[in-house]
Order: sequence, then C-alpha cells, then structure tokens
Amino acid sequence: MKTLGLIGGTSWHATVEYYRLINTLVANEIGAQANPELLLYSLNVEVMRKGDDDEINAKYLEVSQTLQEAGAEAIVICANTPHMVYEYVQPKIKIPILHIASATGKEAANKGLKKLGLLGTKPTMQRDFISNVLATDFGIQTLLPKDLEQCHKYIADELTQGKFTAEAKEFYKQQIELLKTQGADGIILGCTELPILMKNEATVLPLLSTTDLHAQMAVDFILGN
Repeated sequence: MKTLGLIGGTSWHATVEYYRLINTLVANEIGAQANPELLLYSLNVEVMRKGDDDEINAKYLEVSQTLQEAGAEAIVICANTPHMVYEYVQPKIKIPILHIASATGKEAANKGLKKLGLLGTKPTMQRDFISNVLATDFGIQTLLPKDLEQCHKYIADELTQGKFTAEAKEFYKQQIELLKTQGADGIILGCTELPILMKNEATVLPLLSTTDLHAQMAVDFILGN
C-alpha cells in the first residue's frame, strides 16, 4: 500500500470522517487485518478564517513539503475550501495532490449529470477551483444557490464547530429545491461537513458527497487501483 499524507484540521470534524472512511474502505478491500499508513498534519482552522491568501498558500506549501519529506506519496486536503491553494502548491512539490473536484466530477460523469448545484463556503462557491475543474475536465456546469451569505454562515458558524441543527438542514433542503428550479440535476455537497448534516436525508436531487468521493479517490491511490 502507498503512504498518503492528509492535511486536516479545517475542520477537525471532517478530518475525523476522512480518517474513518479511508480506513473503513481499505478494510473493505483487503480485510481488517491491515490498515493503510497515513501521515496526518492537522492545521489550526484559524489560518483559513483569517482569509489571507498569501498566508494560506505559504502554510499549505510548508505542510505539503513536510508530508512529502516524511514519506507521503500523495496528498489529500481534507476539506473543499483549502483546495484554493492547489494551483500554488502543486507545482512546487514532487507528489500529487488528489483534487476533490476530480473525484466529484468523475462520479457526476458516471451518473450522467451535467448541471450541478454547488453548496459550500463563499470561497468554494465564488472562486473557480471547483467549477473550473468540473467544466474543463468533465464538461459540467456549476450553479450557485440564491442565498450565498446564509449558506456560508451556517458552515462557518455552526457546521465547522460541530453543530448540526434541524434549522440548518431545512435551509439547505430549500436551497436544493431552488437549485432544481434553476436546472440543476444534482447537488455537490461542497463542504466536507455538509454530508454529515445531510446524512440519510431525502432530497429532490441526487447528492454528491465530496467527503465520500474524495475518500474513495484516496483509497484507490493507496491500493493502486
């Protein structure tokens, strides 16, 4: 098995889910007698909350280089928003960063989905580090919800702090219904806490859990699939 480096901490709730999923999925493939070697660097989420792009880029490059030097053969960033660093960091290291949008786009293409509503933080929704990969590599159009501010607020103020309320769940269900009226045929849960909130929830459109899809991508790399 290949050694994977995980960059987590933004938030640690999602990081725990990544760790659980990767180990569970590997065990499903090879049996519970073994588990993958993982290098985890858990960042302080404050580096993202400050919103300083230069500081964020520098920190993720530093951490990526640390994991590379420690023996990681690829890197998984255990959150959607920090993928904003991909274009800066990837050319400066020798190992691949497994991009969350590539995992999402592959699944959407397999399902024949062409227009995806994107729910996440404001940077995830408004910047192009998710939508560009989907458009360029998979020909998929990205649609945004009407209420960007509240969509971001629930994530920043509640989900990333481990608060999963009925009010938040109802809000996102309403946004999904509105995105359907805009022509969306599927929904990207583009915050790694959103699949936790929406787990087992019935919705009017199919949901793409970036957490699950990214974890499967990680496992495929570990096992050489």
